[in-house]
Amino acid sequence: MGRELHSLDIVIRPMITEKATRLGGENKYMFEVRREANKTQIKDAVEKGFPGVKVIDVNVMVMKGKPRRARGNRIKHRPDWKKAVVSLAPGDKIELFEGV
Repeated sequence: MGRELHSLDIVIRPMITEKATRLGGENKYMFEVRREANKTQIKDAVEKGFPGVKVIDVNVMVMKGKPRRARGNRIKHRPDWKKAVVSLAPGDKIELFEGV
């Protein structure tokens, strides 16, 4: 077993993209999260990190790293990463995303 993830370590950063902004209107927010985190841990981390919000659903996707050229025309890959789309209860908002 690996070390236990602390709730503050799970959410890496919020994602501010066109799709994430569009989802904000549907009361859904997108975050980059640790690859080891599961849906329950992500839900607990968002509820602890943003007091007063109730998470009702979490969808996760593992995004494959893109190939990049390195020195000498060799191809390396960026690391894989995970993103989560978190659905909040009606009426709840995360102020971090407002006004973007």
